[in-house]
Amino acid sequence: MTKSAFCELAQFGLIRFSGAEAQTFLHNQLSCDVAALTSDRSTYGSYCTPKGRVLATFLLWRAGEDFFMQLPSSLREPIQIQLSKYILRSKVKAADASAEWTLIGVAGKDAAALVQRAVGQVPKAAHAVAQAPEAMVISLPGERYEIVVAREKAPAVLASLASGAEKADTEHWDWLDIRAGVPVVVPATQEAFVPQMVNLDLIGGVSLTKGCYPGQEIVSRMHFRGTLKQRMYLANIAGANRPQPGENLYSSDFGGQACGRIVNAAPSPDGGCDVLAVIQIASAERGDVHWKTPDGPALRILPLPYELKKLSE
Repeated sequence: MTKSAFCELAQFGLIRFSGAEAQTFLHNQLSCDVAALTSDRSTYGSYCTPKGRVLATFLLWRAGEDFFMQLPSSLREPIQIQLSKYILRSKVKAADASAEWTLIGVAGKDAAALVQRAVGQVPKAAHAVAQAPEAMVISLPGERYEIVVAREKAPAVLASLASGAEKADTEHWDWLDIRAGVPVVVPATQEAFVPQMVNLDLIGGVSLTKGCYPGQEIVSRMHFRGTLKQRMYLANIAGANRPQPGENLYSSDFGGQACGRIVNAAPSPDGGCDVLAVIQIASAERGDVHWKTPDGPALRILPLPYELKKLSE
């Protein structure tokens, strides 16, 4: 796709957290630094079990005193229910906001101009948030913007975008997330990873200076003791078959034992499927990783848009 593109992000749902203690509540539950999140910023993050296993990854931003959590629609309800268990007497309300807003992704070299024309505002820096009348605009890595617009205003915004960009399907945005190295945990991969395995510490989704939250002790220990043996890699798998989240990967140095798992996959415009995969670092460095079986299709490791640092660095 050579032109800029836009698509409705129907694969995501929204939870709105409101109330005087919403910020404190979320700061004590999530891996990211919610206390530092101002109304003009967004952040990636995760919600973990007490054992540090990721239940959900999300994009979080603030609008006034409220917070919006964007995550896969399949996880919206269970995560909302799980978090609500801990609200107790706090002055916080968690509500499904999915029906109130339309999520629209815009990507490509003309994306900023298209967004400016459609809603009148465009943020200048990555993860910045601009407020427009009845809309919010979030700047994301990789020449991408997300427009969060009131449902009744969405048709006009979509019509404006259609006059200058190609309409794409949700898989195109999934592929852009993959190329940006942004993991999306789905039901098949819940509790499969700790945050560092899916590189959340490299994209601003983990704070090592905040206080306690579920799994914080495990996450901190892994960082400061340098015990991480798996990282998330970007790769291409040739062929028409599409890998599924949670499917195993193999390498010769692990014999019949899995050396990793698929996190996300989407068709690549260049052929095959691009994937994000958590792989044993030693196996990935050997370049000998295969999908489904030890002699299955090989993964061709591609460069991520950020550096895979060691935890001791």
